[in-house]
Amino acid sequence: MKFQFLATVLLFSFLLPSYSSAHPHSWIEMKTEIVGSDGNVNGFKMEWTFDAMTSAYMLDGYDLSKEKKAESLQKVADLVINNMYAEHYFTFFYDDLTPIRYKTAVDAKLTKKKAKATLSFYLPLSKPQKAIGKSLKLLIFEPSYYVDMSWNKKSDIVLSKALQAVCSLTLDEPNPTAEQMNYALLLPTDSDPDNALGQLFTQTARLNCLNR
Repeated sequence: MKFQFLATVLLFSFLLPSYSSAHPHSWIEMKTEIVGSDGNVNGFKMEWTFDAMTSAYMLDGYDLSKEKKAESLQKVADLVINNMYAEHYFTFFYDDLTPIRYKTAVDAKLTKKKAKATLSFYLPLSKPQKAIGKSLKLLIFEPSYYVDMSWNKKSDIVLSKALQAVCSLTLDEPNPTAEQMNYALLLPTDSDPDNALGQLFTQTARLNCLNR
């Protein structure tokens, strides 16, 4: 598996060029709050923590001195969030088979704790999405499967208090076939991105908001 944001979406356009032809694997540990009120989903509060190596390259060349650290972290946060715009923030929310649109993400902030950087932001829907009587699903993934984006445990994705009264949430783990797994693992380093892979290896959060 290779880390090729350079070739696909330029999310980390400031990474070293050698990364596009190597075969490292980047991990993003996610926490998500599904925000809503009055039986509607309004958006998502995101918190993505990058592995130590990815964090180091994200911040390479930026002044992290005490005087400049806050300014540098905000510059990187703004760069990353702007680069994700064209890719819908890697966030796919559906009402049955119909994709649900977003507004521009806001409140982007990057923090650093020890070796890891964490990006937080709020992703509002273009308009409130009715939840009552619907079965909605949320997937967050990099389409080419070069970056592992996961909720490590069920409690890493939660409903806001208003939604908890009318909705339940389940988290389905991916179930790729042995053939699909072998295909992904044996991709040569110089192969073109396969943008169908990501969804095969991603979790699915299902929001069931039914009349009770």
